[in-house]
Amino acid sequence: MAGCATVFSIVYFAEIRETARSALGLPKSAVSQQNASQSSDGRHRAAPAVSGRTVALQAGPHGHYLANAEINGQRIEVMVDTGASQVALTFASRAGIHVRDRDYNQLVRTANGIGRVAPVTLDRVSIGDITVRNVPASVSERGMLGTTLLGMSLLKRLSRVDMRGETLILQE
Repeated sequence: MAGCATVFSIVYFAEIRETARSALGLPKSAVSQQNASQSSDGRHRAAPAVSGRTVALQAGPHGHYLANAEINGQRIEVMVDTGASQVALTFASRAGIHVRDRDYNQLVRTANGIGRVAPVTLDRVSIGDITVRNVPASVSERGMLGTTLLGMSLLKRLSRVDMRGETLILQE
């Protein structure tokens, strides 16, 4: 029993600390304040709460898990999507990837219909302290996706992907 409590405390240390600070009326810690982020349209976005090599994402207003990731060293807003088989990029040039029209040589079926994608491999994808290298991905044709999707080609390489209520936990 004590072992379970120890593991729970380690995994959820950041959340326990912030809950205690809030209950005692203390200001948020510097890490918590640093993790609060806003998107380009000024709306609050769930930012990674980092504890070691674990990232906890809070569901946004519509139940989606949004985060600021680094893809090939460039900061890009992503939506975690367990229904996407791969990481799917909307604007590949922001990640230093340049594709030509002839590179869009695969057809995919999405919630928006059938579209063409260009297969690529991402050197590095990071969220908080989690980094995955050599990630299979695809670049979607312009207008096919509204946001970059963090799909299963990255998620299946993590040791843990767990949803608890409104929190999605990723662990390397």
